[in-house]
Amino acid sequence: MSHYYRLVVSCPDQVGIVARVSSFIAQHGGSITEASQHSDLQTGRFFMRYEILADSIGMSAVELEQAFAPIANAFSMQWALVDTQKRRRVVIMVSKESHCLVDLLYRWQAGELDCDIVGIISNHPDMRALSEWYGIDYHHIAVDPSDKQPAFDAVQRQVETLEADCIVLARYMQILPPALCSHYAGQIINIHHSFLPSFAGAKPYHQAFERGVKLIGATCHYVTEELDAGPIIEQDIHRVSHCHTPTDLVRFGRDVEKSVLARGLRWHLEDRVLIDGNKTVVFN
Repeated sequence: MSHYYRLVVSCPDQVGIVARVSSFIAQHGGSITEASQHSDLQTGRFFMRYEILADSIGMSAVELEQAFAPIANAFSMQWALVDTQKRRRVVIMVSKESHCLVDLLYRWQAGELDCDIVGIISNHPDMRALSEWYGIDYHHIAVDPSDKQPAFDAVQRQVETLEADCIVLARYMQILPPALCSHYAGQIINIHHSFLPSFAGAKPYHQAFERGVKLIGATCHYVTEELDAGPIIEQDIHRVSHCHTPTDLVRFGRDVEKSVLARGLRWHLEDRVLIDGNKTVVFN
């Protein structure tokens, strides 16, 4: 794979941002291989993502950061410079449903996800054999319904030990405590069926069948302290009819869930998702 630097920027919108950044890169001999910009007319904020061929610029990522800092300060930028040679470290959390985990592991092994999956954490032992088949350490941390905090403390310690950059809830059926959500803000990705909150609780697809829904779907989003209300990364739907059974709806739902989660994670890993309050700008 080619070696890139990714420059990701969010700042108050004003004239001259693109010209100044592009000129800076050109002055250092940099070749921009991909460029995306968006101005939010409602909030007055500007968003940018550049991919720069690292070999063309003749500077290390640290040197480039130092050289760019005065421009970032001048435009009051929230920004990051990512070196694609440093692969993200991902931890996947799962309970008993395997479809999202299986899909992510296959895509990772096939090279579709540019990351290192450094561990799988579960509140059940069911996925251990699958994890070990892929050569990934499995961490079973049971959750006591009467006192969940010790388990989540153990989860946080494990994530810190694994030095994870990203946590993926691949149908992890426990609600993370607010402190954990806040500590890893913008780093935890979840998938849920789009029926929430209309069909919350057990067997949502069976509830949807009883209501005669015509569309089922899934939402990939960042996790916040407010349950299932974090910034949305990706969504998709599947049309159903009166001919379909509850079993059909479950099957369609699983297909949508795993594809939406995979796209959302890939875009996150490629720095294509910029958080804007409770919304996202996605340069996909």
